Amino acid sequence: MTQSVVVQVGQCGNQVGCRFWDLALREHAHVNKAVLVDMEEGVVNEILQGPLREMFDSTQLLTDVSGSGNNWAVGHMTYGSAYREQIVDKLRKAAEHCDCLQCFFLIHSMGGGTGSGLGTKVLSLLEEEFPEVCRIVTSIYPSAEDDVVTSPYNSILAMRELTEHADCVLPVENQSLVDIVKKIKHMSHSGKPGTVIRRESAIISGQGGLIGAEKPFDAMNNIVANLLLNITSSARFEGSLNMDLNEIAMNLVPFPGLHYLVPSLTPLYTLADVSVPSRRLDQMFSDAFSKEHQLIRADPKHSLYLACALMVRGNVQVSDLRRNIERLKPSLPFVSWNQEGWKTGLCSVPPVGHSHSLLALANNTCVKTTFMELRERFTKLYRKKAHLHHYLHVEGMEQSHFSEALSSLSSLIEEYQQLDATKGRLMPDAPRLRIAR
Repeated sequence: MTQSVVVQVGQCGNQVGCRFWDLALREHAHVNKAVLVDMEEGVVNEILQGPLREMFDSTQLLTDVSGSGNNWAVGHMTYGSAYREQIVDKLRKAAEHCDCLQCFFLIHSMGGGTGSGLGTKVLSLLEEEFPEVCRIVTSIYPSAEDDVVTSPYNSILAMRELTEHADCVLPVENQSLVDIVKKIKHMSHSGKPGTVIRRESAIISGQGGLIGAEKPFDAMNNIVANLLLNITSSARFEGSLNMDLNEIAMNLVPFPGLHYLVPSLTPLYTLADVSVPSRRLDQMFSDAFSKEHQLIRADPKHSLYLACALMVRGNVQVSDLRRNIERLKPSLPFVSWNQEGWKTGLCSVPPVGHSHSLLALANNTCVKTTFMELRERFTKLYRKKAHLHHYLHVEGMEQSHFSEALSSLSSLIEEYQQLDATKGRLMPDAPRLRIAR
């Protein structure tokens, strides 16, 4: 069996990562290969006092006490330099425990200092130390109402690193998670008898290995953790059509840098009575392409698909996959030169409490909307030079880092826009999709 190392950086990265381990343990006795990094002790200490305390030892943990002060430069440059050797040592030790290392999963947030700054420093170290190993990053993007005033700076500075050093990035928007959890809560209070959604639950409730009462963001973390459960399922279980994680980057990224894959997940909730049959299989595939199930606020059907992966778990046949792709294909605008740009994976073991689930990863030009909104928030701050001095007093940080990061993002947006402009010139009679058995 192939193996992956999960690298959790910052408060958000560690909360989501430990939620993943908690859920993975419910599915089977999972061999833990993780590195936990945070420049504040709080979350890691909670983990060490919680249900997952037996899973981690000191060789996997790296903490400080002062934090990064919501400053990308402190995380990336100050802590990145101070802890470089220790981080590399822990990554090497985790990699050595793998018989067949296939992938590094990095989980971090974009808005804070440690997640954005040190998280992207770890990413560049992974490329430097393990250039042949795939790097898949789950990045949590801040909402417009984020309470960290400098989050647009941190996000744009991090974006440049993600574009240069990641193989694939799965962007997840906080606002999208908030909207999904609100919708689930509403449905749980107004469900029809016999199909009631379990209350206070986005997929499966719980604190993800942390102590204390359940917090408002736990349900949001559940959703991201289930994304990771689905994407790693083929490496953890047998299946009739297992997908090598390296194939995600090989098959879904036709252009360097355009490696931001829009994730959508279904189901997003657990029924109170798990014996109730879930929705029809075909409906699950339709849901995966509806904007209500996207983990960023975008609608790929109105933009251009470069490629798409469908990762299915449960009692689903290859014929079910083929039928649904053929059914949905006419409504999904693909680039003319990649009409057969589908990658599929089947894992026979469903998530706990479900008969089947589906994760779709779409390389679609709709991500540019998220990036344009982020650029606009950045520009509002940068035009006034607001809070810049907090960054410029950090050793190694110069104002050119801001202008270069902005230029990098603008180039990325322009590439997506150029591709989008070809949408009207799609071939009318594209070849039919063929999926090998």
